[in-house]
Amino acid sequence: MLLNDWSARDIQTWEYQPLGPFQAKATATTINPWIVTKAALDPFRVSTPPRERPLLAYLGEPRPLNFDIELAVALTPLSGQETVISATNARELYCSAAQPLAHHASCGCPMRTGDLLGSGTISGPERTNRGSLLELTRNGQEPLTLPDGQTRGFIEDGDQLTIRGYAHGAGYRIGFGDCSGEILPAVSLPSWGGEGHSDDIGEGI
Repeated sequence: MLLNDWSARDIQTWEYQPLGPFQAKATATTINPWIVTKAALDPFRVSTPPRERPLLAYLGEPRPLNFDIELAVALTPLSGQETVISATNARELYCSAAQPLAHHASCGCPMRTGDLLGSGTISGPERTNRGSLLELTRNGQEPLTLPDGQTRGFIEDGDQLTIRGYAHGAGYRIGFGDCSGEILPAVSLPSWGGEGHSDDIGEGI
């Protein structure tokens, strides 16, 4: 399936040293509407890109484990037209989907039906193949210009991002459906006001 694990990069750059990417990586998760089975994708198996160093034995590849899946990301502003801002392919993944799964389970932690693992950003060799706005705009330093003249270093309120993917054979295509989500303005929470209460949470761990 397709997955967008929305990341708040402005928060992430603040918190990941020394805390690690906690709340910045917990913004939201969007998935496409259905699951494409492994059996349906078997004809599209390809090898991973060449590696600089060999993997450990338990991550060995008895056969090609990646998939040839064309991917594209489109951005639609609140007032504007849809623009494809990136195109890449799942064959660019340095590790296949099976390998992080094997690594996750290597410590004895089981996986259960419904558990969700993401591959991480899929980027290719060219700038137009970058899988995130952080990479596409070089951390916002080189914003994208959309057809109507708007610019984006990062997404803004009202923007919609759509990931599309498909594998294509001789005369047929296997698609995943749109993985689409919209950024809504932050909601202002009411202030508690007044002085502390007896049920306040204490400090410390």
